[in-house]
Amino acid sequence: MPTPAAPERKAIGLAPMAATHVADVLALGHTVYDTSAKPYTPWSLSAIARHLDSEASACWVALDGERLAGFVLGSMGFDQRADWGNMEWIASAPEYQGQGVASRLVKACCATLTEAGASAVVAEVESRNTASAALMRSNGFGAGVVVTFFVRETPR
Repeated sequence: MPTPAAPERKAIGLAPMAATHVADVLALGHTVYDTSAKPYTPWSLSAIARHLDSEASACWVALDGERLAGFVLGSMGFDQRADWGNMEWIASAPEYQGQGVASRLVKACCATLTEAGASAVVAEVESRNTASAALMRSNGFGAGVVVTFFVRETPR
């Protein structure tokens, strides 16, 4: 008996993020982010809304049909630098990792920020996240200022 052919997979497309994507983006972020590594920037609905609602939003989603394959959240402004873009959150769903989805999202975000006038784009990567560091390097990012997050646990 012949084995059935695997269903043909549609190409993953990119689209500007819309309000209809927020619930899926929030859920994917809760699935893939370890916010204990970066506790000063929690993953939340307000983190999404801040970028999506900004004047120069650079938020994109990767879609496999109607299914969310990944997203990136970016906007203009980083700390006191209004002329820098900030690519703060990026994720690929586990089943889409290693397929170039994140790289396509980085390129779309950076192009949008450049069009908005960014003289540079900043992305923070936690030191143990070697996959994200490699993604950034492969997309033209270089290490800038290194900041060590010091923690002092309080005695119990």
